Amino acid sequence: MTRGIKISILGAGRVGAAVAHTLAVQGVASEIILVDIAADKAKGEALDICQGTAVLDMPVRVLDGDYIDTVDSDIIIFTLGAARKPGQTRLDLARGNVAIVESVIPQVVRLSPSAKYVVVSNPVDIITYTIMKLSGLPENQIIGTGCSLDTARLRNEVAYLAKVSPKNVHLNVYGEHGATAMIPWSLGSIYGENIDDYFASRPDISLPPHQELLDMVHGAGGKVIRLKGATFFAVSVVTAYICSCILHDAKAVLPLSTMLHGEYGLEDVCLSLPCVVGAKGIERVNTPAMTREETDLLVRSGESLIDITSGLGI
Repeated sequence: MTRGIKISILGAGRVGAAVAHTLAVQGVASEIILVDIAADKAKGEALDICQGTAVLDMPVRVLDGDYIDTVDSDIIIFTLGAARKPGQTRLDLARGNVAIVESVIPQVVRLSPSAKYVVVSNPVDIITYTIMKLSGLPENQIIGTGCSLDTARLRNEVAYLAKVSPKNVHLNVYGEHGATAMIPWSLGSIYGENIDDYFASRPDISLPPHQELLDMVHGAGGKVIRLKGATFFAVSVVTAYICSCILHDAKAVLPLSTMLHGEYGLEDVCLSLPCVVGAKGIERVNTPAMTREETDLLVRSGESLIDITSGLGI
Protein backbone atom coordinates (compact mmCIF):
# COMPACT_ATOMS: atom_id res chain seq x y z
CA MET A 1 0.00 0.00 0.00
CA THR A 2 1.36 3.40 -0.95
CA ARG A 3 1.29 5.88 1.88
CA GLY A 4 0.66 9.57 1.49
CA ILE A 5 2.80 12.55 2.38
CA LYS A 6 3.07 13.23 6.10
CA ILE A 7 4.18 16.62 7.40
CA SER A 8 4.54 17.36 11.12
CA ILE A 9 4.61 20.89 12.46
CA LEU A 10 6.25 21.52 15.83
CA GLY A 11 4.57 24.55 17.33
CA ALA A 12 0.90 25.43 16.88
CA GLY A 13 1.15 29.16 17.43
CA ARG A 14 0.12 31.65 14.77
CA VAL A 15 2.94 30.69 12.43
CA GLY A 16 2.51 26.95 12.90
CA ALA A 17 -1.25 27.14 12.44
CA ALA A 18 -0.90 29.31 9.32
CA VAL A 19 1.62 26.86 7.85
CA ALA A 20 -0.74 23.95 8.54
CA HIS A 21 -3.64 25.81 6.92
CA THR A 22 -1.61 26.71 3.82
CA LEU A 23 -0.32 23.15 3.41
CA ALA A 24 -3.86 21.81 3.69
CA VAL A 25 -5.44 24.29 1.26
CA GLN A 26 -2.68 23.80 -1.30
CA GLY A 27 -2.89 20.01 -1.08
CA VAL A 28 0.80 19.66 -0.28
CA ALA A 29 0.33 16.80 2.21
CA SER A 30 -2.19 14.05 2.87
CA GLU A 31 -1.57 14.10 6.62
CA ILE A 32 -0.59 17.05 8.80
CA ILE A 33 0.26 16.69 12.50
CA LEU A 34 0.30 19.70 14.82
CA VAL A 35 2.31 19.35 18.03
CA ASP A 36 2.47 21.93 20.80
CA ILE A 37 3.10 21.96 24.55
CA ALA A 38 -0.27 23.75 24.72
CA ALA A 39 -2.21 20.65 23.72
CA ASP A 40 -5.62 22.34 23.59
CA LYS A 41 -4.25 25.00 21.25
CA ALA A 42 -2.95 22.33 18.87
CA LYS A 43 -6.23 20.44 19.04
CA GLY A 44 -8.26 23.57 18.36
CA GLU A 45 -6.15 24.63 15.39
CA ALA A 46 -6.25 21.12 13.91
CA LEU A 47 -10.03 20.94 14.30
CA ASP A 48 -10.55 24.38 12.80
CA ILE A 49 -8.52 23.54 9.71
CA CYS A 50 -9.88 20.00 9.39
CA GLN A 51 -13.51 21.10 9.48
CA GLY A 52 -13.08 22.90 6.16
CA THR A 53 -11.22 20.16 4.30
CA ALA A 54 -14.37 18.52 2.94
CA VAL A 55 -14.54 21.12 0.18
CA LEU A 56 -10.87 20.89 -0.83
CA ASP A 57 -9.83 19.28 -4.10
CA MET A 58 -7.32 17.02 -2.36
CA PRO A 59 -8.18 15.04 0.78
CA VAL A 60 -6.06 15.79 3.85
CA ARG A 61 -6.15 14.74 7.49
CA VAL A 62 -5.18 17.45 9.97
CA LEU A 63 -4.58 16.11 13.47
CA ASP A 64 -3.10 17.22 16.77
CA GLY A 65 -0.68 14.90 18.49
CA ASP A 66 2.42 14.36 20.58
CA TYR A 67 5.96 13.80 19.38
CA ILE A 68 5.36 10.05 18.99
CA ASP A 69 2.72 10.90 16.39
CA THR A 70 5.34 12.51 14.15
CA VAL A 71 6.92 9.10 13.45
CA ASP A 72 7.91 8.52 9.82
CA SER A 73 7.23 12.09 8.74
CA ASP A 74 8.42 13.10 5.31
CA ILE A 75 8.95 16.68 6.46
CA ILE A 76 9.15 18.15 9.96
CA ILE A 77 8.68 21.90 10.28
CA PHE A 78 10.05 23.80 13.28
CA THR A 79 7.96 26.81 14.29
CA LEU A 80 8.72 26.43 18.01
CA GLY A 81 9.85 29.32 20.15
CA ALA A 82 8.98 32.79 21.33
CA ALA A 83 8.84 35.93 19.23
CA ARG A 84 11.37 38.67 19.90
CA LYS A 85 10.16 41.13 22.53
CA PRO A 86 10.80 44.89 22.51
CA GLY A 87 14.27 45.58 23.87
CA GLN A 88 15.32 41.94 23.69
CA THR A 89 18.67 41.26 22.05
CA ARG A 90 19.07 38.68 19.32
CA LEU A 91 21.37 36.73 21.65
CA ASP A 92 18.72 36.61 24.38
CA LEU A 93 16.10 35.44 21.87
CA ALA A 94 18.52 32.84 20.54
CA ARG A 95 19.28 31.47 24.00
CA GLY A 96 15.62 30.92 24.81
CA ASN A 97 14.62 29.39 21.50
CA VAL A 98 17.75 27.26 21.20
CA ALA A 99 16.93 25.73 24.59
CA ILE A 100 13.42 24.87 23.39
CA VAL A 101 14.67 23.28 20.17
CA GLU A 102 17.43 21.37 21.98
CA SER A 103 14.84 19.65 24.15
CA VAL A 104 12.93 18.16 21.20
CA ILE A 105 15.65 17.33 18.67
CA PRO A 106 16.55 13.84 19.99
CA GLN A 107 13.00 12.48 19.99
CA VAL A 108 11.92 13.81 16.59
CA VAL A 109 15.15 12.70 14.90
CA ARG A 110 14.83 9.21 16.40
CA LEU A 111 11.26 8.94 15.09
CA SER A 112 11.93 10.40 11.62
CA PRO A 113 15.62 10.05 10.74
CA SER A 114 14.99 10.34 7.00
CA ALA A 115 12.73 13.40 7.14
CA LYS A 116 13.65 16.77 5.74
CA TYR A 117 13.67 19.38 8.52
CA VAL A 118 12.40 22.82 7.51
CA VAL A 119 13.29 25.51 10.06
CA VAL A 120 11.04 28.54 10.45
CA SER A 121 11.73 29.32 14.14
CA ASN A 122 13.68 32.52 14.78
CA PRO A 123 16.45 33.44 14.80
CA VAL A 124 16.24 31.00 11.90
CA ASP A 125 19.95 30.91 11.04
CA ILE A 126 20.87 30.15 14.66
CA ILE A 127 18.17 27.49 15.04
CA THR A 128 19.22 25.88 11.75
CA TYR A 129 22.82 25.84 13.01
CA THR A 130 21.70 24.31 16.31
CA ILE A 131 19.80 21.47 14.64
CA MET A 132 22.74 20.74 12.35
CA LYS A 133 25.13 20.59 15.29
CA LEU A 134 22.96 18.51 17.63
CA SER A 135 20.86 16.22 15.44
CA GLY A 136 23.57 14.09 13.85
CA LEU A 137 21.67 14.35 10.55
CA PRO A 138 23.28 15.01 7.18
CA GLU A 139 23.32 18.76 6.58
CA ASN A 140 21.33 18.50 3.36
CA GLN A 141 18.27 17.29 5.31
CA ILE A 142 18.09 20.53 7.33
CA ILE A 143 16.74 23.57 5.51
CA GLY A 144 16.39 27.00 7.06
CA THR A 145 13.77 29.21 5.43
CA GLY A 146 16.38 31.95 5.78
CA CYS A 147 16.03 34.88 3.40
CA SER A 148 13.33 33.28 1.23
CA LEU A 149 10.69 35.49 2.86
CA ASP A 150 12.91 38.59 2.61
CA THR A 151 13.40 37.81 -1.07
CA ALA A 152 9.65 37.46 -1.66
CA ARG A 153 9.09 40.84 -0.03
CA LEU A 154 11.82 42.45 -2.11
CA ARG A 155 10.63 40.98 -5.40
CA ASN A 156 7.07 42.09 -4.71
CA GLU A 157 8.23 45.66 -4.13
CA VAL A 158 10.53 45.82 -7.17
CA ALA A 159 7.86 44.21 -9.37
CA TYR A 160 5.31 46.80 -8.26
CA LEU A 161 7.70 49.62 -9.08
CA ALA A 162 8.67 48.07 -12.42
CA LYS A 163 5.04 47.25 -13.31
CA VAL A 164 5.88 43.61 -14.04
CA SER A 165 5.12 40.23 -12.49
CA PRO A 166 7.23 39.30 -9.43
CA LYS A 167 8.03 36.06 -11.28
CA ASN A 168 10.07 38.10 -13.75
CA VAL A 169 12.13 39.83 -11.07
CA HIS A 170 15.31 37.89 -10.36
CA LEU A 171 16.77 39.46 -7.25
CA ASN A 172 17.61 37.82 -3.94
CA VAL A 173 18.44 38.64 -0.35
CA TYR A 174 21.47 36.80 1.08
CA GLY A 175 23.09 36.47 4.49
CA GLU A 176 21.29 36.61 7.80
CA HIS A 177 17.52 36.62 8.01
CA GLY A 178 17.75 39.77 10.07
CA ALA A 179 19.49 43.08 10.49
CA THR A 180 22.59 42.25 8.42
CA ALA A 181 20.84 40.78 5.37
CA MET A 182 22.22 42.13 2.09
CA ILE A 183 21.06 42.47 -1.52
CA PRO A 184 23.52 41.61 -4.34
CA TRP A 185 22.24 44.16 -6.85
CA SER A 186 24.91 43.22 -9.39
CA LEU A 187 23.15 39.87 -9.86
CA GLY A 188 19.61 41.24 -10.17
CA SER A 189 17.69 41.30 -13.45
CA ILE A 190 14.27 41.78 -15.04
CA TYR A 191 13.71 39.84 -18.28
CA GLY A 192 17.47 39.30 -18.40
CA GLU A 193 18.24 43.02 -18.16
CA ASN A 194 20.16 44.48 -15.22
CA ILE A 195 17.63 45.98 -12.81
CA ASP A 196 19.25 49.42 -12.61
CA ASP A 197 19.48 49.56 -16.41
CA TYR A 198 15.88 48.42 -16.74
CA PHE A 199 14.62 51.33 -14.65
CA ALA A 200 17.06 53.86 -16.14
CA SER A 201 15.87 53.17 -19.68
CA ARG A 202 12.17 53.62 -18.91
CA PRO A 203 10.99 57.15 -18.03
CA ASP A 204 7.62 56.01 -16.66
CA ILE A 205 9.12 54.09 -13.73
CA SER A 206 11.79 54.79 -11.12
CA LEU A 207 13.75 52.77 -8.59
CA PRO A 208 14.44 54.18 -5.11
CA PRO A 209 18.02 54.13 -3.80
CA HIS A 210 19.29 50.64 -3.06
CA GLN A 211 19.64 51.46 0.64
CA GLU A 212 15.99 52.46 0.82
CA LEU A 213 14.92 49.09 -0.52
CA LEU A 214 17.29 47.29 1.83
CA ASP A 215 15.79 49.25 4.73
CA MET A 216 12.37 48.14 3.53
CA VAL A 217 13.47 44.50 3.62
CA HIS A 218 14.96 44.90 7.10
CA GLY A 219 11.83 46.61 8.40
CA ALA A 220 9.11 44.68 6.55
CA GLY A 221 8.39 42.20 9.33
CA GLY A 222 8.46 44.88 12.00
CA LYS A 223 5.97 46.97 10.05
CA VAL A 224 3.48 44.10 9.91
CA ILE A 225 3.99 43.40 13.61
CA ARG A 226 3.29 47.04 14.46
CA LEU A 227 0.10 46.98 12.40
CA LYS A 228 -1.38 43.61 13.36
CA GLY A 229 0.78 42.12 16.11
CA ALA A 230 2.53 39.29 14.26
CA THR A 231 3.59 37.98 10.85
CA PHE A 232 2.39 34.56 9.75
CA PHE A 233 0.59 34.49 6.38
CA ALA A 234 3.53 35.32 4.09
CA VAL A 235 5.94 32.97 5.84
CA SER A 236 3.37 30.16 5.68
CA VAL A 237 3.14 30.50 1.89
CA VAL A 238 6.94 30.54 1.56
CA THR A 239 7.25 27.49 3.83
CA ALA A 240 4.63 25.56 1.85
CA TYR A 241 6.50 26.38 -1.35
CA ILE A 242 9.76 25.03 0.07
CA CYS A 243 7.95 21.83 1.10
CA SER A 244 6.50 21.48 -2.41
CA CYS A 245 9.98 21.89 -3.91
CA ILE A 246 11.24 19.05 -1.72
CA LEU A 247 8.30 16.73 -2.41
CA HIS A 248 8.26 17.37 -6.17
CA ASP A 249 12.06 17.28 -6.51
CA ALA A 250 11.80 20.69 -8.12
CA LYS A 251 15.53 21.53 -8.16
CA ALA A 252 14.46 25.11 -7.47
CA VAL A 253 17.11 27.68 -6.55
CA LEU A 254 16.07 29.53 -3.40
CA PRO A 255 17.90 31.70 -0.83
CA LEU A 256 17.90 29.22 2.05
CA SER A 257 19.91 28.99 5.24
CA THR A 258 22.49 26.22 5.29
CA MET A 259 25.93 25.47 6.71
CA LEU A 260 28.86 27.07 4.92
CA HIS A 261 32.19 25.33 4.38
CA GLY A 262 34.46 27.98 2.93
CA GLU A 263 32.00 29.74 0.64
CA TYR A 264 33.14 33.37 0.41
CA GLY A 265 35.68 32.50 3.11
CA LEU A 266 33.01 31.71 5.72
CA GLU A 267 33.14 28.56 7.86
CA ASP A 268 30.89 27.00 10.49
CA VAL A 269 27.96 29.37 10.09
CA CYS A 270 24.46 29.05 8.66
CA LEU A 271 23.16 31.82 6.42
CA SER A 272 21.30 32.20 3.14
CA LEU A 273 22.83 31.65 -0.25
CA PRO A 274 21.16 30.40 -3.46
CA CYS A 275 20.58 26.70 -2.81
CA VAL A 276 19.26 24.00 -5.13
CA VAL A 277 16.44 22.29 -3.23
CA GLY A 278 14.85 19.01 -4.23
CA ALA A 279 14.00 15.53 -2.97
CA LYS A 280 17.29 15.23 -1.07
CA GLY A 281 16.82 18.60 0.62
CA ILE A 282 19.56 21.11 -0.10
CA GLU A 283 21.44 19.50 -2.96
CA ARG A 284 23.91 22.25 -3.85
CA VAL A 285 24.98 25.69 -2.64
CA ASN A 286 25.69 28.17 -5.43
CA THR A 287 28.27 30.92 -5.06
CA PRO A 288 27.65 33.55 -7.74
CA ALA A 289 30.35 36.13 -8.39
CA MET A 290 29.42 39.31 -6.54
CA THR A 291 31.22 42.63 -6.38
CA ARG A 292 33.87 43.12 -3.71
CA GLU A 293 31.56 45.41 -1.75
CA GLU A 294 28.74 42.86 -1.86
CA THR A 295 31.04 40.05 -0.78
CA ASP A 296 32.25 42.16 2.14
CA LEU A 297 28.64 42.76 3.23
CA LEU A 298 27.92 39.03 3.09
CA VAL A 299 31.03 38.23 5.11
CA ARG A 300 30.05 40.81 7.73
CA SER A 301 26.63 39.22 7.94
CA GLY A 302 28.21 35.83 8.53
CA GLU A 303 30.58 37.20 11.14
CA SER A 304 27.68 38.74 13.06
CA LEU A 305 26.03 35.29 13.21
CA ILE A 306 29.27 33.66 14.30
CA ASP A 307 29.44 36.14 17.19
CA ILE A 308 26.03 34.93 18.34
CA THR A 309 26.69 31.20 18.02
CA SER A 310 30.00 31.56 19.83
CA GLY A 311 28.09 33.05 22.76
CA LEU A 312 25.72 30.08 22.88
CA GLY A 313 28.33 27.37 23.30
CA ILE A 314 26.65 24.98 20.88
